[in-house]
Amino acid sequence: MTTSPVAPGQVRRALLLREEIALLDVRHEAGYATGHPLFAANMAADRIELEAEMRLPRKDVPIVIYDAGDGLVLQAADRLMALGYTDVRQLDGGLQAWRMAGCEIFQDVNSYAKAFGELVEHRKHTPSLPADEVAALIAGNANVAILDVRRPDEYATMNIPGSVSVPGGELVLRAAAAAPDPATTIIVNCAGRTRSIIGAQSLINAGLANKVLALRNGTIGWTLANQRLEHGADRRGGIGLFEGAAANARDVAYRAGVRHVGPDDAMALQARTHRTLYRFDVRSADDYAAGHLPGFRNYPGGQLVQEIDMAAPVRGARLLLTDDRSVRADMTASWLAQMGWETYVLDGGYDGALEVGPPEVLPKPDPSHRYRRPYEGTDIDTAAMQAYLDWEYGLVEQLRRDATHGFFVI
Repeated sequence: MTTSPVAPGQVRRALLLREEIALLDVRHEAGYATGHPLFAANMAADRIELEAEMRLPRKDVPIVIYDAGDGLVLQAADRLMALGYTDVRQLDGGLQAWRMAGCEIFQDVNSYAKAFGELVEHRKHTPSLPADEVAALIAGNANVAILDVRRPDEYATMNIPGSVSVPGGELVLRAAAAAPDPATTIIVNCAGRTRSIIGAQSLINAGLANKVLALRNGTIGWTLANQRLEHGADRRGGIGLFEGAAANARDVAYRAGVRHVGPDDAMALQARTHRTLYRFDVRSADDYAAGHLPGFRNYPGGQLVQEIDMAAPVRGARLLLTDDRSVRADMTASWLAQMGWETYVLDGGYDGALEVGPPEVLPKPDPSHRYRRPYEGTDIDTAAMQAYLDWEYGLVEQLRRDATHGFFVI
């Protein structure tokens, strides 16, 4: 099958006007990470049958595919159209044409979430401490609580000594249990920068009384400072809402432009079949498995913010979030709205029949096709770690040059 070409300027215009578009890089992740447009999502040609129907729920959504001269576009188009997608086109000239048109190229994965995190720090001046100062606080038995906001499996691989696992979307729900004394200084860490910035700023935005700081540069910064990491820890933060947390989270969402809807309104959103609607349950996988609303895909809130390009490759789509305790959905939605998404939170719905069972998980790609992130594992070259941090520091300027993002920071 053949596909009609679409010029880079047309794609950029669609992004600027917030029209729905899925700009898909059909190389393997390792190739995608070497450079791509800001809002391009990765969907390797040989994984389309596995991923497309979950990630691209509307069959008539506009799809533009490209590679870097690898000869993958026609194969990818054939596979998409065989699955029933009806509006599949190719980027005229591929990645090279995008570059030649003067459009910005972004490296790495989850690039626009990371760029947004840098913009948040740049505009809000999110407070942070370097690794040596945090290590000195720990050594001096200072009144600090270190909250690790990565996925539990990342935490188990390596963590700051004494830290507790509180995945980012759970922070406002669990901070008071992790640090019941308002005099305790909370230090939020991730592997690099984004999740610790967003996590620390979440607690600040939600009005937690404690002093909150990010661990500057996360476990990468910790490693570069020659500090020791723990391995195999399994400390989990409990549930404990601080006073006013739920109301504050709802106010944060409101200020970001999030809209709350009831079950009938949610059904009306779903009935608008000319628009793509992603429905995400932002609770933990365990909470989801115990009982969830039909039709909602599990994506814990902290990871959803970090991986929104993977979760929702249709830029310009609508997002509907649910959470039986509301605070996780409100805080997650507040960030997604600031990233330019039309975002809704479902109020209620849990008094009816719930489905039980674990989340649907996509099969992992061949390890040889994955991009090896400089912040995963414990044997990465320190020069690669420093180069990664240097890249992140430059993202705010890249956003300015690209000028398609539409991000704002409340």
